[in-house]
Amino acid sequence: MTISVTSLPPANESDPSDTDALSVWPRSARPQPAGDVTVGGVSLAEAADRFGTPVYVLDEQEVRERCRTYRTAFPEADIVYAAKAFLCRAMAHWVQEEGLGLDVCSAGELALAVTTGFPPERIVMHGNAKSPEDLRTALRLGVGRIVVDSTSEIARLAAITPAGTRQKVMVRVVPGIAAGGHTKIRTGTEDQKFGLSITDGSAQHAVTRILDQPHLELVGLHCHIGSQVTTVKPYVAAVRRMVGLMARIRDQHGVTLPQLNIGGGHAIAYRPGEDSLDVGLLAGRVRAELADGCARAQLHVPRLTLEPGRAVVGPAGVAVYRVLSVKRTGEHTFVAVDGGMSDNPRPALYGVRYAPRLIGRASTAPPRLVTVVGRHCEAGDILADEVALPGDVHPGDLLAVPAAGAYHLSMASGYNLVGRPPVVAAADGIARILVRRESLDDMSRRDVGL
Repeated sequence: MTISVTSLPPANESDPSDTDALSVWPRSARPQPAGDVTVGGVSLAEAADRFGTPVYVLDEQEVRERCRTYRTAFPEADIVYAAKAFLCRAMAHWVQEEGLGLDVCSAGELALAVTTGFPPERIVMHGNAKSPEDLRTALRLGVGRIVVDSTSEIARLAAITPAGTRQKVMVRVVPGIAAGGHTKIRTGTEDQKFGLSITDGSAQHAVTRILDQPHLELVGLHCHIGSQVTTVKPYVAAVRRMVGLMARIRDQHGVTLPQLNIGGGHAIAYRPGEDSLDVGLLAGRVRAELADGCARAQLHVPRLTLEPGRAVVGPAGVAVYRVLSVKRTGEHTFVAVDGGMSDNPRPALYGVRYAPRLIGRASTAPPRLVTVVGRHCEAGDILADEVALPGDVHPGDLLAVPAAGAYHLSMASGYNLVGRPPVVAAADGIARILVRRESLDDMSRRDVGL
């Protein structure tokens, strides 16, 4: 049976004409007669009135169900949620309850998780340039695995590991595979900052260095080929190359590594009709390649680890903005909202395209192509370019942007001192604050210059 994080039931079976439009929304999304949409039983228009805009609304049940989809597809593997996509105390609690581990990239993410009660032994520490504080915090709090990304990190980590202890580590390997939705998020090739290359021998050298360190225990290899990967083939190729390296390590050092981490990067659809990665198909193909490759190399099959982030939380989030102005310049119509690149820099960084929707009122006006822009002082502050919205959109209207759960708040900035939006959880018709809005007072406290 194929299990897919994107094989969603219709958002509203009684209104087939709206099914496609809501296909990239949370499963619970339901259009209402007056033009509103509910998520998790919560009216988005009411949430905007209650909590202000911009606001992120996160469907708790959607997050939990996507965690379960991975557990079902990979019952024998460790599923580790990539916290960089979005992390708060509630999110850490949800993924822990659903049986997932956690992947963190800094002392800050690690401390938030552990103080929330997340078991440190189920945490993986990443980072291409971990600071001394990152490493010290990881050791002090007892993280399960540290993914080594450079040879200099090996000596640094070995030097601060307490006597009488051994820290479990993995080596991040560059498998030489190009995959991902944009060049800036392709991490499996030779020409980027992450990992150690198989081709030039640096990965093998790192393995030798680690095996010589009495305070470090090499438990496996790690790779991450990129983000927004829509097809299974690159993962299969990565597994084949990683198994080949594991066989060479066995032959050279007499060590059989028990773990293989193939990262995440599983694509989601941001607009109706876009491709996404079928997790069930991924599971079947990866398991088959791993079993066949290990049989050919006469290796014991290692325990798999996967690190989904965006595919767990991305489709669960909706961003809601209020229109501030509508400006017609030549042949273009610009709809400006009260957020922008400070709460979603992804369009400016990667050219990502979204599908905003008018909510809060019904409109019979014919659609018109518009560009939804933000409030910030940059020409590149564009949230959605050339999208169809009702021709009568006007100041005061609400626009909802689906697939906004990942890499929005986590990448948000303090540009123009606007303040980052709040995160509201929606579940069973109840809305509750998870992360409050950043206030001017919050920002002013850091400024101690006078």
